Order: sequence, then C-alpha cells, then structure tokens
Amino acid sequence: MSIAVFIRYQIDPFQREAFARYAETWARVIPRCGGRLLGYFLPHEGTNDVAFGVIAFDSLASYEVYRARLRLDDEGRRNFADATAARFILREERSFLELVPGTLASAALQFAEAAS
Repeated sequence: MSIAVFIRYQIDPFQREAFARYAETWARVIPRCGGRLLGYFLPHEGTNDVAFGVIAFDSLASYEVYRARLRLDDEGRRNFADATAARFILREERSFLELVPGTLASAALQFAEAAS
C-alpha cells in the first residue's frame, strides 16, 4: 500500500447511526471495487460532528480504477444516493497521503495487543 485516501467528513451529529450504516456498507463495497479499507471512525469525545474514513491503494492509478468500478457498483451507487437523500454528510474533504513504510502494520499490531 503506497497511498491512502484520508476522508474527513462533517456529519450531522443527530444522524450518527445513519453515518455508521453508511460506513458499514462501504466495508462491503470498497474491497469489491479494489480498495483496502483501513477503517471508518465516528466521533467519540470532543467534536461531535467530524468522522473519518481511510482507504489504501497501491498507486493513484489503482485509485482511478477503483473509482471507475465504484461508479458501476449498484450497492455503492445506492449508498451515495441514500446519504444524499438523508443529508447526514454535510461536507467531505479528501487528502491523498503517502504511507510511511513499516508504520501501518506496527500500529495495527499495537492496537490489537492493547485490545487483548
């Protein structure tokens, strides 16, 4: 994984569950379309209207292939349409980040060890 798309969402804090369902749907769609979902994150404490999603790709070219597949995916299109109709996402920002080699697996391992 050489790049990650870091998505910052401003959400309606009163529709938190709707955003959670939206994220759970992407957990099925994103891998099917070629992305590696690293996770979606809802606010817990502090700011109550900011959520995040992180998806990894081998390259920008693989991201473009993913985007093309996503446009053709029925479940993905429905998820976008449902979010638009319900208006629980107020704003969305995307940043493309380069993964620092050796750090992602290390963080995941530490998190898993701490949880057990």
